[in-house]
Amino acid sequence: MTPRIKKLREQSLNAVNKISAERALLITEFYKSHQSLGNSIPVQRAKAFRYIMQNKSICINDGELIVGERGPAPKATPTYPEITVHSLQDLDILNTREKVWFRVDKETRDAYENIIIPFWEGHSNRDRVMNRMKQSWMDAYNAGIFTEFMEQRAPGHTVAGNKIYTKGMLDIILDIKESLIKLDFINDPKAYDKQEELNAMQMAAETIILFASRHAQKLEELAKEEKEEVRKIELETMAKICQNVPANAPQTFHEALQYYCFVHLGVVTELNPWDSFNPGRLDQHLYPFYKKELAEGTLTKDKATELLQSFWVKFNNHPAPPKVGITALESNTYTDFALINLGGVKPDGSDAVNEMSYIILDVIEEMRLLQPSSMVQLSKKNPESFINRAIKIVKTGFGQPSIFNTDAIIQELTNQGKSLIDARNGGASGCVESGAFGTESYLLTGYFNLPKILEVTLHNGFDQRTQKQIGLQTGDPKSFKTMQDLMVAFEKQVQHFVNIKVEGSNIIEKTFMSHIPTPFLSIIIDDCVASGTDYINGGARYNTNYIQGVGMGTITDSLTALKQHVFEEKSIGMDEFMKALENNFEGAEDLHYKLVYKTPKYGNDDDRADDQLKDVFELYYNAVNGHKSPRGAAYRINLLPTTCHVYFGSVMQASADGRMAKTPVSEGISPVQGADRKGPTSVAKSAAKIDHLRTGGTLLNQKFTPSFFEDETSISKVSSLVRSYFKMDGHHIQFNVVNADTLRDAQKHPEHYKDLIVRVAGYSDYFNDLGEDLQNEIINRTEHDNL
Repeated sequence: MTPRIKKLREQSLNAVNKISAERALLITEFYKSHQSLGNSIPVQRAKAFRYIMQNKSICINDGELIVGERGPAPKATPTYPEITVHSLQDLDILNTREKVWFRVDKETRDAYENIIIPFWEGHSNRDRVMNRMKQSWMDAYNAGIFTEFMEQRAPGHTVAGNKIYTKGMLDIILDIKESLIKLDFINDPKAYDKQEELNAMQMAAETIILFASRHAQKLEELAKEEKEEVRKIELETMAKICQNVPANAPQTFHEALQYYCFVHLGVVTELNPWDSFNPGRLDQHLYPFYKKELAEGTLTKDKATELLQSFWVKFNNHPAPPKVGITALESNTYTDFALINLGGVKPDGSDAVNEMSYIILDVIEEMRLLQPSSMVQLSKKNPESFINRAIKIVKTGFGQPSIFNTDAIIQELTNQGKSLIDARNGGASGCVESGAFGTESYLLTGYFNLPKILEVTLHNGFDQRTQKQIGLQTGDPKSFKTMQDLMVAFEKQVQHFVNIKVEGSNIIEKTFMSHIPTPFLSIIIDDCVASGTDYINGGARYNTNYIQGVGMGTITDSLTALKQHVFEEKSIGMDEFMKALENNFEGAEDLHYKLVYKTPKYGNDDDRADDQLKDVFELYYNAVNGHKSPRGAAYRINLLPTTCHVYFGSVMQASADGRMAKTPVSEGISPVQGADRKGPTSVAKSAAKIDHLRTGGTLLNQKFTPSFFEDETSISKVSSLVRSYFKMDGHHIQFNVVNADTLRDAQKHPEHYKDLIVRVAGYSDYFNDLGEDLQNEIINRTEHDNL
């Protein structure tokens, strides 16, 4: 790490996370000034985007090589009142919460109180959405049956493809003009709408060129004032780069990185996708530039590494915009979930690992920053040196990179109807979600609490927490004679709540389609320009909506316990069992012991438990798959929680697997914390019994003690574990390398562990920044010291 990068890294780590009112004030000024009057919605949005980019502060940090900040300073985080308005109470919570706070100064709070809230309250997209929701949706939502992502953020869970590395914005404008010429106003009833959308796209493309030019101008001014000759030349060079890109296709390694940075800022300034937008397969995009410049003698490996490190700092300067309401209190991470993909295969199916793959892995290890997140795509075509290099980073306890099965992802995507080439160019984003990069709009619609639905089933559709009948009346469980009776009732409830969830998600999607188009994001994703259709209106080549199932380990073990003790052994009646759950096992300690220690558990390669896993997977898949959204997206399932397994557990009573009331449910497809007792190989065998290829992603966590990696052969052992799991079509696996004693000591003495990083779910975070419930959940995960 050069002195420059050390300084930039420290500045990023020490920057104060705070709310910036700048963007909110600018968009309020725009709509207050009536500049939008007389324009279609897409053109209004494009004009608003232009107004923000014309007037937002330009921040050039001392010594940096890649420019552009989301706010007026590093970690100054914008808000999006047209999507959702932070209340004064939200701002106070964000300013004072113990962990992952966003400071709110008096000027910002006053701006909200006197300008932003009065203009937007009752008129945000979230207000529109909530006013349109049925009572059945509100009841299920409030009970904790599901969450809804786009209730308070915008669409954009997507990844950039190769277009921005081969075309400049001027080229894209020519494509837009060509699409305008081809419009048929006689035979196409949508021609006028397409014209408005294309005009908005052109304005958005011109705006990002203008934004880059503003940076160029600022750099030129700084160069004139700069006394140090080397930095003066750097500033002049950077100014020329900003004049060239993104107007034109990048010609150099430096230009390619700067081009992406401007595109990224355009996407996250236009709207708040909150997570996922990223350069995708960065090694594949950058390698041609690197190889060409090495041959020409205009770039060295050291210089390329320094540019990448500066690029990494840029990601770390951009915390995710905070939520509102209850999630302002609970959603405690700064991570924006931008996931860099490395490795995998080329479009022809051959090994894609190259020198750039290893350089970026070096950068990941040395920078040790939470953002961007990183992963390796591992195919059977990739060499052992690649997976071994990744595991050597994992064993340092960083929690990155995670490891994905390229061959499974390709099958998942082709099963969904993607072309083989588009599938090979795809990968995963956010936590573990599969998508075709540059060609797909794939939205996460929210998490789905499967264990809670069993709880509701056991009360004949009644939720004891909210004291409401939220589900179907599927029968008094005390009358069930067989396990099949219970499964039939459970399946009906799952279908019922999926239908409510889908209907609500469709309302939200339709509201976005009508009111919040995304003309800038649309020019990045094929085939929006060719079709003259917005990204959120189905313009992308492929469209998918995911519903994320949560608590697979908990629901599996709960059903297994009921099957064994109530229906097979008949050692306890359903009435007595339910009373024990409602009383949180008080007075039923013997039953609790039996459930935890004397009942088959998922994660041990035991079909007595794993058969229930397969049953739940099939009924959940059948309930979700096949639904269509207003933009034509297909609903599909994936299995991941982020941190929602903590929230979902907090709204539940005790569960039949022995889990105590209000404690987290299991995360991803990982076993219940501590329930896997036969080692990581058995976990992999259990997890592989579901059909990952019919999902859009599954998340599997494993924890190893640091002592395991003292063995010289440990790297090859873990590599073999990963390869074996992937041969069984497993989608993803990730590792924490830390022991529980260290984590417990970090809870007691956080001042001694400021840099302790752990893998949470699909992302890494500082252990000190996690809530106590989440810290305990990670501590309680089974730790392995052998294979």
